[in-house]
Amino acid sequence: MAEGIVKESQIVINVGLDENNVPEEIQWQASDTEKEKECKAMMLAVWDGDSRDTLRIDLWNKDMQVDEMKIFMHQAMHTMADTFERATGEQEMAMSMRDFCDYFAEKMGLKEPS
Repeated sequence: MAEGIVKESQIVINVGLDENNVPEEIQWQASDTEKEKECKAMMLAVWDGDSRDTLRIDLWNKDMQVDEMKIFMHQAMHTMADTFERATGEQEMAMSMRDFCDYFAEKMGLKEPS
């Protein structure tokens, strides 16, 4: 371990694919939990500092319904606004991102118009 690191944790993602390489099941487990957890969708974004580019993996299984995907995306975008604010202190832009999330939710029928 690098200097200053006092603990390591692993996150393992297992994806079961069908004959066409389409995800049938997605399971993940953190090293400090006992049991694998199943999920229907995931998004993973990794910053490559050398190339200054975001690498990503977006997966969803065959059972993921369109309505579930709409909710998943809405919640993920909201979480990104929260993360952006915590990481940068840019409150005004984070609020603009949340405003878009509200617009998205309204247009997708996830909440009543205000």
